[in-house]
Amino acid sequence: MRILYGVQGTGNGHLSRARVMAKALQRQGVDVDFFFSGRSPEHFFDMQCFGQYRVQSGLTFATENGRVSVAKTAKDNAWLGFIKDVKRLDLSGYDLLLNDFEPVSAWAAKNQGVPSIGISHQAALKYAVPKVGDNWLSDFMLSYFAPVDIALGCHWHHFGFPILPPFVEVDKVEQQITHQILVYLPFESADEIVEFLAPFANYTFLVYHACKPSTVLPEHIRWHGFDRVGFKREMASCGGVIGNAGFELSSEALTLGKKLLIKPLLGQFEQLSNVAALELLGAAECMKMSLDPQALRRWLKAPMPEAIHYPEVGDALVSWLLRGDWSRPEGLCQSLWQEVCLPTSWQKKSP
Repeated sequence: MRILYGVQGTGNGHLSRARVMAKALQRQGVDVDFFFSGRSPEHFFDMQCFGQYRVQSGLTFATENGRVSVAKTAKDNAWLGFIKDVKRLDLSGYDLLLNDFEPVSAWAAKNQGVPSIGISHQAALKYAVPKVGDNWLSDFMLSYFAPVDIALGCHWHHFGFPILPPFVEVDKVEQQITHQILVYLPFESADEIVEFLAPFANYTFLVYHACKPSTVLPEHIRWHGFDRVGFKREMASCGGVIGNAGFELSSEALTLGKKLLIKPLLGQFEQLSNVAALELLGAAECMKMSLDPQALRRWLKAPMPEAIHYPEVGDALVSWLLRGDWSRPEGLCQSLWQEVCLPTSWQKKSP
């Protein structure tokens, strides 16, 4: 079996899941090529596990002041170029397309009659899981942004539906430094992050952000450009995580038993829905509209939660793919959730 794996490059969550899958596919000797879109080639990093991958522009969303900008998104995307990329992508040498919300390869597979299986958090949102802000546009995006024949969603809880557990790869916790807090707020202003954290000098904040602040940093705020190795190491040892409401970051925090303080990217249906799910489960505190010092003050005093041990989803999924019976994924989902010991407070949750 020869597979093309299309991955949405906007944000790092899709890439994290693809890294888990790349290793699982390699362990079982699957012939796979990787295709990415959604960001410029020079902005991808830590890509060694993908071999000789390809990159095209694809489609992405634009943000401004911590929220999605519909106007900028419509203006910045090269729509005619996208259509040409779909027509140029030749899938004649592949038996299957795996797709993580990547539109170029999804539409190419649909047009060329190549079987396609989607693996994404977005696919879970097609079910009646906790959701906020869904409307005709969000429903249209879930169905037509990256259409596939079979859509396998993943979520922190199954909520009674055939959904996979998260694909998580984290460093082992060797030590826990409770007064060190990891901060990843890529859509917020660097200067506003410094202003938000500055009053809390009894804690050390390890901030990962693409831009540097214009102000002088207090000693208790340490600033980093994105370094995946350092980020994973400090994720394992920190006493809590402050982030946007992306699925993979929250999955890693839950797996490691880290308390979460989140601020969603406003106007982004997926992140708003993630907040709804985390709040239902009692798994995070949320700052809804802005960086809130009072919320931070309360959260810093909160206890650490129970770690959640999710199974090796990637290995199980690859074995299922190789068996070739793709029409009924319910058994795969059920078997994986049987390996998960959910916190007692989660076990009877439903949307």
